[in-house]
Amino acid sequence: MKYLFSFFSILLLASPAVAGGGTAIDGTQLNLLWCIPFVGMLLSLGIIPAVAMSFWHKHDRSVAIFWTLALLCPLAVFFGPELALYASLETMLHHYIPFVILISALYTITGGVRLESRFSGTPMSNVILLTFGTIIASWVGTTGAAMLLIRPLLRSIEWRNHNKHVVVFFIFLVANIGGMLTPLGDPPLFLGFLEGVAFFWTTKFMWDEFLFVSTLVLIIFYAVDLYYYKREDGTPPKPSTEMDKHIHIEGKINFLFLAGVLGGVLLSGYWKPGIDFDIYGVHVELQNVVRDVLLFLMLLASFKFTRREVRDHNQFDWMPLKEVATIFIAIFITALPVIAILQSGENGDLAWIVKSVTNASGPIPAMYFWLTGLLSAFLDNAPTYLVFFHVAGGDPAALMGKYGHVLAAISSGAVFMGALSYIGNAPNMMVESIAKRRGIKMPTFFGYMTWSFTILIPVFLLATLVFFRT
Repeated sequence: MKYLFSFFSILLLASPAVAGGGTAIDGTQLNLLWCIPFVGMLLSLGIIPAVAMSFWHKHDRSVAIFWTLALLCPLAVFFGPELALYASLETMLHHYIPFVILISALYTITGGVRLESRFSGTPMSNVILLTFGTIIASWVGTTGAAMLLIRPLLRSIEWRNHNKHVVVFFIFLVANIGGMLTPLGDPPLFLGFLEGVAFFWTTKFMWDEFLFVSTLVLIIFYAVDLYYYKREDGTPPKPSTEMDKHIHIEGKINFLFLAGVLGGVLLSGYWKPGIDFDIYGVHVELQNVVRDVLLFLMLLASFKFTRREVRDHNQFDWMPLKEVATIFIAIFITALPVIAILQSGENGDLAWIVKSVTNASGPIPAMYFWLTGLLSAFLDNAPTYLVFFHVAGGDPAALMGKYGHVLAAISSGAVFMGALSYIGNAPNMMVESIAKRRGIKMPTFFGYMTWSFTILIPVFLLATLVFFRT
């Protein structure tokens, strides 16, 4: 990424005025042509690995830099280097860096836990494991649950010839749907918490939606897995020792570090010292700096106090994390014009989206659910949640009360539909990368979407009829 950082350095030298205060991108001044770098990045992610895998592995970083500069260079030329610098720094400091620190901490900590169990890769065994992961995801985060359980799952299904669908459903449930019940589960809900939504509001009011969607997906998974299981040539391996019949955990100290991560996240939500730092016009609040430092310390502590053999048994390496960090820096930055146009509301080129969520009778929950969800599947779901949160009025008291059905639709869309693509939520791509490195022939970007749209869209349509019609 040295070329990208060199470009930021040039912007710094060319933008001395930014230190006195920044200016956000005005979406009313942008047309849809500014979305081309974002679309190009998505198409590159979907097409290049499918047709030229070796090229992608060697040059994915170059592709990401190309599309990032394809946005930042015209932005600096047409609107000035100050705005290009401020916009990129804002998304880096407010979104990308905290995002990378959080997933890095969870990836490192859970990578130090070796969970050996009697799960055998049978349909019932897989349902139990996925159900457990779906339940804990709201309390340890979708990234934490996914990274904790993906390796035991892969070990349990490695004997099967038909196994990629198990990982696909794991992404649906553990990496996305399971994060519905608390702000710890998924970033958009945490942003809602920071905006004033009560911590346990989703736990209390989203239980029915969570249970409905997760149960339907688990039932479909069992049917699909049973179908493929009956076509297997082999049989599940029998436990070789008495210990193999029971759950065995190594690296338990990492649960202490995981608690530290969750504590740091909660701290940044409840502690408001009113102190911030100005970094070239971008204001960074003290509680967020403390959170990120604490998370990084938990990462270092995990790496220091976990025995090397535990990580070796987990086949732990940094490549999945590097791939996600590389891809998402391009996605975060190239998505800036799309988010800005959406934030401009009825004055922007995507006004039809904003207008479609309301009619003469008031807000339309079904439209909030689908538009928040579909955009979250390809944009960063956290700012997408915020866009529609504020389109719906932005008053947490009203949204938790009279318009609770609207907040439920926004929350459900942002969390559930993150499962529709590999980039819909951070752990999706990490799970896919880990699975591929363990020999699972995972679907391509568009191949995965074939699975997700075929399985999940009918479920979401039913959820719309049951919960979001009025």
